[in-house]
Order: sequence, then C-alpha cells, then structure tokens
Amino acid sequence: MTIREKILEDIKTAMKEKDNFKRDTLRLINSAIKQVEVDERAQMSDEKVLAILQTQIKRRIDSVEQYKKGGRDDLAQNEENEIKIICEYMPKQLSEDELRAEIEAIISELGSGANIGTVMKIAKEKIGARSDGKSISDCAKKLLS
Repeated sequence: MTIREKILEDIKTAMKEKDNFKRDTLRLINSAIKQVEVDERAQMSDEKVLAILQTQIKRRIDSVEQYKKGGRDDLAQNEENEIKIICEYMPKQLSEDELRAEIEAIISELGSGANIGTVMKIAKEKIGARSDGKSISDCAKKLLS
C-alpha cells in the first residue's frame, strides 16, 4: 500500500469514527498531493509524497512560530496537532547521533573535496525523508567547520 493509498484509507476511517479534525487534516494533505500531481501531470511516487509531507510539516512549524509570537496559542496547538498526524506517514526520523554518523561517512567519502554544497546534495539523496533539510545542513556545517 502506498502512502497516498494509506492516507485515503485513513480519511475514510476518520469519517466513520467522526474524527473531524483528523479527516480535515488528511483532506488538506490529499489536496496538496493532488495539486502537485495536476501541476506536474505525473503519478505520485512515495518519494514525491514524502517530499510534499515534509513541505507541509515545515509550513506548519513556521505557522506555529508565528502564532506563538502573535499570542495565539490555540491556533499554534491546532498546527502542532496537524504536524503529529502528518508525521504518522513519515519514516522514522534519524536521531542526532545517527544523522551525524551518516554525514561523517559522506564527508569521509568525499575527502578533501567536501564542501557544504556537495555534502548536502549527497546527504539529501542518501538520507531522504528520514531527516529534514535544516537538520542536515546544521550538522554538515558543524562537521565541516
């Protein structure tokens, strides 16, 4: 079962259980996937769906920060709950130590030619959706400096 099929099944389940919040969140995610599918005129692979989910999580994290700055803790809580639902479809995230080990291996493979650009490119390919770009970048910068 693909991630998209799982999302569609979970929408049906949420409707049966009358879990409106989860249903609405999953519908938003499904519409974001459909939008990319229409724009690119392509079938959505799991890798593309994971990239969309990462983007949706990042948007919600930014929203949480903005809502907290504006004193709207109720809206920030809603966004955090949506993040939890979306994270159910993401692969297990790497811990800091695991991420560090992956990036150290990439840097050692590259040898003296290692710079932030090449490390980031290879890391994104190897690590994929198991870590977000900001964490990869921060770790790579620490190791390269």
